[in-house]
Amino acid sequence: MKLKKKLLSSLVAAGLAFGMNAQAQVSDGVIKIGVLTDMSSLYTDLSGSGSVLAARQAVEDFGAARKGLKVEIVSADHQNKPDVGSSLARQWYDVDKVDVIVDTPNSGVALAINQLTREKGKAFLVSGAASADLTGKACSPNTIHWAYDTWMLANGTGNAIVKTGGDSWFFLTADYAFGHALERDTEAVVLKNGGKVLGKVRHPLNNQDFSSFLLQAQASKAKIVGLANAGGDTTNSIKQAAEFGIVRGGQNLAGLLVFLTDVHALGLQIAQGLIFTETFYWDMNDQTRAFAKRFAAANRGIHPTMIHAGVYSSVLHYLKAVEAIKSDDGTKVIEQMKKMPTDDQLFGKGTIRQDGRKLHPAYLVEVKSPAESKGPWDYHKIRATIPADQAFRPLSEGGCPLVK
Repeated sequence: MKLKKKLLSSLVAAGLAFGMNAQAQVSDGVIKIGVLTDMSSLYTDLSGSGSVLAARQAVEDFGAARKGLKVEIVSADHQNKPDVGSSLARQWYDVDKVDVIVDTPNSGVALAINQLTREKGKAFLVSGAASADLTGKACSPNTIHWAYDTWMLANGTGNAIVKTGGDSWFFLTADYAFGHALERDTEAVVLKNGGKVLGKVRHPLNNQDFSSFLLQAQASKAKIVGLANAGGDTTNSIKQAAEFGIVRGGQNLAGLLVFLTDVHALGLQIAQGLIFTETFYWDMNDQTRAFAKRFAAANRGIHPTMIHAGVYSSVLHYLKAVEAIKSDDGTKVIEQMKKMPTDDQLFGKGTIRQDGRKLHPAYLVEVKSPAESKGPWDYHKIRATIPADQAFRPLSEGGCPLVK
């Protein structure tokens, strides 16, 4: 009995010593995670409060409290404005001692935070923004790009559609960094595969009336109307395209970035048959289903998107790296994250490249018809799996200055 008590007290002391040692190396004794997201506009369902929840669940699953690490989560709404996002990030870094910023849907905001994070020597884990420039010309030793990007979307969806006969395109593009990058990357795929682009038009972010843009798309007679937008802009353009009879008239819509929540907002009657690319679907295996059940129970029934999955996965790996080096120095933690293989219940095993690109498989999916769906949120069927080494832009083609 005495031996058992002695052993137990030794184990407790060792655990406390580890916790105190880890805390001693962590600035202010606290690891502070800032979820910078869209809480009030067109990206709120696909990121928003769900991203805060995903970060919180990652902290819980890591077991931070049990390991003697104090972790705090703060959140803010960047309003899809780079100046607002930069101001919030500067306040977080300089005054509130935030160590890492995560999520950040909106490529314009993300590119601004990317530069600021580098200047401040902090860490930035992007799962919400899409621009492939984050691991290309704008790559940084302080940023890792999770989940998806415009090159992956273009090569997954664009390739599949052109190869099945969709060889003439008209682009309907959100007029900011993300839309421009997605249009650029998809156009390159279309042209490379022998297709042609008959026209393009750009619309304001969070647009409500797409009639004039859709009339131009209709007049182009292009086989494919490529939607280089996201969230509410995508759902609005698809709903209004249905009203204009674009698909009935023989043209097809290509949703270049579509989320589970968009399909839910559209309903299967309108969304059925849409083909797009994503890196996470909640109903893939027992582990993803278990995560989705727990997530939805705390998120008004809304199931996780690939952004939510990216936040969870990136925060979990970040905490593992902090634990490994016993420091929250941003540059060093990012360096450690690249050294360690990734492994979690949502994406499985993966790696992070020198340019900051997180690698995992991507999936070409098709939206089910109402008759095919077995219940709420049962929306997608997987048509093809794109292996991790093919899903993202080759390291040599991105133009990242970090790549030797």
